[in-house]
Amino acid sequence: MSLIGFPLLLIPFAIYNIVAFVMPVNWTATLTTVHMVSGGEWTMSTGDLLVTLSILLLTGEVLKSTRIGIRTVVDHALSLIVFLAMLVEFLLVKQAASGTFFLMLVISFVDVLGGFAVTLRSAQRDLTVEGTLPHISS
Repeated sequence: MSLIGFPLLLIPFAIYNIVAFVMPVNWTATLTTVHMVSGGEWTMSTGDLLVTLSILLLTGEVLKSTRIGIRTVVDHALSLIVFLAMLVEFLLVKQAASGTFFLMLVISFVDVLGGFAVTLRSAQRDLTVEGTLPHISS
């Protein structure tokens, strides 16, 4: 199954909405605590876990954006739609007014900008490579 044409950041967006609307949770509540060798304690919250998932999925989105073709354009358009939906929800929905959702919104913005930049750069290289071949006339 190909993941091209499916915006991966839709997954944490859906998880956030399911959790926020079905079973409201405190995104900053401590989920786990790890005692570090240095003597400090590292605490991870539910929001931290969701932002971590978003960053990992962003890596997949960047890798997908290196391909060239019509499916990549569709993938970028869908990522832009996810970003716009997140932006509207952040501005208009009370449950989305959290630091976790804001960081997910920023990650989605980076996905949109980075995806277009990587695709344009890849397309530019593709044109350069094709343009360097000698023309053989008969």
